[in-house]
Formats: sequence, C-alpha cells, structure tokens
Amino acid sequence: MPPMPSDVHRDSHREPDEQVDLLILGSGAGGLSAAVTGAHEGLSVLVLEKTEFLGGTTAYSAGTCWVPGNHYQRAAGITDDAQVASGYLDRLVGDKAPREVRESYLAHGGEAIDYFDALGVKFWHSATVVDYHPEIEGASLGGRALEPQTFDGRLLGPDDFSRVRPPVPEFALFGGTMMVRRAEVNRLLTLLKGSPRALPLAGRLGARWATDRLRYRRGTRLAMGNALVANLFHQLKQHGGRVWFTATATRLVTDETGRVTAAIVAYQGQERRIQVRRGVVLAGGGFSASTRWRREFLPEPTPQYTRASEGSTGDTLSLGMDVGGVLSAPQDDNAFWFPSSVGRRKDGSTAVFPHIWDRSKPGIVAVGADGRRFVDESVSYHRFVRAMYASGTVPAWLIIDSRALHRYGLGLIRPKLPQAYLRKYLQSGYLHRAPSIGELAVSIGVDAAGLARTVADHNRFAATGVDDEFGKGTSPFGRQYGDPEHTPNPCLGPIDQAPFYAIALVPTPLGTSLGLRTNADSQVLNAAGDPIVGLYACGNDAASMSAAEYPGAGCQVGGGLIFGYVAARHAARAATDITSTPATQEIR
Repeated sequence: MPPMPSDVHRDSHREPDEQVDLLILGSGAGGLSAAVTGAHEGLSVLVLEKTEFLGGTTAYSAGTCWVPGNHYQRAAGITDDAQVASGYLDRLVGDKAPREVRESYLAHGGEAIDYFDALGVKFWHSATVVDYHPEIEGASLGGRALEPQTFDGRLLGPDDFSRVRPPVPEFALFGGTMMVRRAEVNRLLTLLKGSPRALPLAGRLGARWATDRLRYRRGTRLAMGNALVANLFHQLKQHGGRVWFTATATRLVTDETGRVTAAIVAYQGQERRIQVRRGVVLAGGGFSASTRWRREFLPEPTPQYTRASEGSTGDTLSLGMDVGGVLSAPQDDNAFWFPSSVGRRKDGSTAVFPHIWDRSKPGIVAVGADGRRFVDESVSYHRFVRAMYASGTVPAWLIIDSRALHRYGLGLIRPKLPQAYLRKYLQSGYLHRAPSIGELAVSIGVDAAGLARTVADHNRFAATGVDDEFGKGTSPFGRQYGDPEHTPNPCLGPIDQAPFYAIALVPTPLGTSLGLRTNADSQVLNAAGDPIVGLYACGNDAASMSAAEYPGAGCQVGGGLIFGYVAARHAARAATDITSTPATQEIR
C-alpha cells in the first residue's frame, strides 16, 4: 500500500509564496476542465504539471467524451437518454460503485458540454458509435459519443504550442507530425484502393502540414485528444489561468479542522508554499505508469507496459491519502485495458500499440498457448483483455494471413505495405512469419494441433458467415469496425493465403478505475464518508463512477471533463474562503 500520514507538525508561521483560489494538480481533461471552469467562474487558478508537456493521457487519446443526454440528442428530440443511460449503468455496474456519483455524471454531463461549447470548446457528434455492452438493456447504438473538434494550434503561439504533449506517433502520419481524424483516415485509405475521391482532402491536409513545418516541429492542425487539451489550454490562458510545468506538489497542508489550505511544491529548484482559498483538485491521472502500484493493485501477470502518460504514477493519490482520503474498494481488475503489441521505433524508444479496431477485421483470430480462441475478437478492447486474464491467455497471439495483413495492416504495420518493408518487423521479433500454420505455431510456441484446428474451424465459419464458437460479427459493436465490403460477415474472413503471420498481445492499462472515494460534488471523502473540505479529485484520481466497467467510448475522458467541471463549480460556490483559520498543521 502507498505510505500513510506520519510526522505531523505545526507550520503556522511560514508565509505563502503564492496565493490562489484553486490549485489543480495535473493537466489532462480533468485538470484542465477544472481550471477552465474555475477561471471562467472568476477564481484565480494555477495548474501544476509534473512533466514538461500538457495534457497527460488525454493528449494521447481520441479525446472522445461519453455524454448521454447531450445537446445533439436533445435537438433530435431524444430527451430521456440520461434516464435510459442510468438504467444501463445500473445493470452494468450495480453496487460496484456509488450510484450517486454516476447519477451526478449523468445529471451534469450535458450541462458541462453546453458550458464548454459556449466557451468555444466544441465537439462533433459521433452518431454511430455503439456502446461497449450493446447486449445490455439501455445501451446505445449511437449518439452518446462526442469527438473534439479540430483545433488550430497556432492560436496558442509557438511557446505554448510546444507544450502540448505530442500524440502517439503511430496514430499520426509522417512520424507523428501530422494529425488526422479517424474519419479522415478512412477516407484517405480509399486512395490505396485507387479511388481519387480523397485527393482533395489529402491535398488540403498536406498543404497545411507542409506550411506548418516551415515554422513548427509538427503540424498545428490538432485532432482528437490533442485538440481537446490544446483548446482547453487556450481557454485557460484567455481567462487568466496559469500553468507551471515540471512542478510537483510534495505535501498538502491542513488546518486544525482538517481543511486543505495549502500545498508545498517543488518548482524551479525551490520549495514553495502555495496558499489556496477555495481548494486543491487532484487530477494526476491515476497510477497506470507506476510499477509499484500496478504490482499492488492490478492482476497477475502484472502489466509491464502502459499507453498512459509517464506522469500517471499515483503521486497525487498518495497526497490525498496523506490528508485522510481513502481509496475505493478494489473492484475486479481496477483498471481499463488495451490489448497492445510492443515494438521499437527507429529512435529506439518503445512503441506500445493499442489494438483497438484491427481485431474486428476479417481474416484474424486471437489464440492462447493452446492454439485455441478464447473470445470474440471484435469485442471492446477492455472486454478483450478481461477475457485474456479470465482464460489465462497472457500473451495472446493474433493470427493473420498475407491477404488480410496486406489489406488491413496489423498493429504497427500499415495497410498495403510492400513485403520488403516487413523485414524490420520480422528481424525485431515484433512480427512472426511462417509458410504454414503448423510452422507458425512452432515459431510462436503455441500448440500446433490446436492452432490448425482453430484455423480450420475459422475458415468454415468464414464461408458460412456464422461464427459458431464466439459469434464474431453478430454484435453491432464489432460489426461497426469490420469491413463493410466483405460478405457474408464483415468480421469473418478465411485465413488461407500463405505466408502466415502472428503478433503477440499483452494487457496494458490505459487508465485505472481504483481511486480516491468522492461524492457527487467531486469532494474527496475520508474513512467516515465525510468530505475533506478544500480537496477534490477527478479523472483517474477519483474512483471511477462505473467501477472497473467500461460503458462506452469516452467514459474516462468524459468523466474527467464532467467531474472537473463539477469540482470547480462547487469550489466557486463556496460561501467563504477555506483559509480563514490562521493555524495550520503540515502533513509530510
């Protein structure tokens, strides 16, 4: 367990180096949401970011927000979706998480989106994105997911633009220097099929990128999570908020009643005391990047990699616990998951590639050491990893033939890649190749007879369009990421064209669901269930409103955005400053 409070002593005479209304620890969706809201409500705001880049894991993500009852739905006459989603969450989550917290999420979600929309932080409606459990009553077949609108990074100016955390290189073009929306990727891929319809789009994007590269290290047309955090950063600057980079809070200070009144911060080689009048918001991103916390709270075998930002190490959770906050009860596996393949980039850095969509394509199966399938490959990434752990399948292997690899790509391997370019992946061990299924099984160390039987069964399923084993291609979630041009099932295709290939998948936490207990106002609770005045938590620092269940695309970013908004609004409504009592005690 993380360290608990010790060595409490008085610190009532030290003058503060800074005074602010609201201090936010972390600059992902949750932290920036709280900061922008607080600043817009008239509070003085300071954000501490422990790394040199803004945005945390949100900057790596798609930036999607899961918001039942959003204004797009209301405009279409759907006025009860928050109530429908409430039933969906009740059935999915049950008593694993406090109902009042998820009801707060639903009650404030549409309101928060409207609030940010009015400020200029706008979204597009992802009307066809299916919830992750479409088999549960109340799930949506489209309408709850919102995509951040693209943002012009030039509005930040060169210095502030350089502070926005770059995207995952593999999810961008030209070495990670050109961002495109997923819808644009789909259009651009038609060029590989010989269609000229995407040429105007390619021309516009290419011209903008080329112009940007004359002045910037990467393109300034930002999409997905980069767009969301850059726009929030822009709004924060417009409203007078500040950000300190490479700044770490080392202690929180409470008064004699237990109220949080200050933070001790390491910044620019000095220890500084920051007095807070309304409170501190913990938004450090949870603990996905901490080896120690992963070993303590995540299932075995302990994940060795994560796609979360390097700053998500649980430090802010420890700060909250040091002043009386408590962690939520462990639930299931305490995290949200990607199945990822792990490779090396040209610069020697590790590439952790989340397999989000490719598993739904025809001509791909996932197997364990026995060579047998263990899940419908087209389920959500979270459910896929849960199946890995439940069946003892770590690592899992994706098996694919030459035709499917060329047409769809797989992991780090782009579609339509010439055979000669596969050499580096083969030499590094990222990709395995063999002239037959039996020889491929020997190469990757799985049971040859089991794999031969799996491929034979799968080819029979592909011919009929019916997966008799796991039902791949029957769920609307899986079908949306299959190949609509492939019949009779967009998710089933034969594996029969040599040579054959395999890639290993391992569980990687994209976020953690175990966090500090909070109430409906995002206030951190103590062991007695009472709020700690002046202390809030949001994003992955707060216990997830859905426990370790993943209801739909964007529930993590959405949770950060919504509860950051809730926290700042609550702090802004506080009748008096929380620093009215002069005597304080410092917690080391």
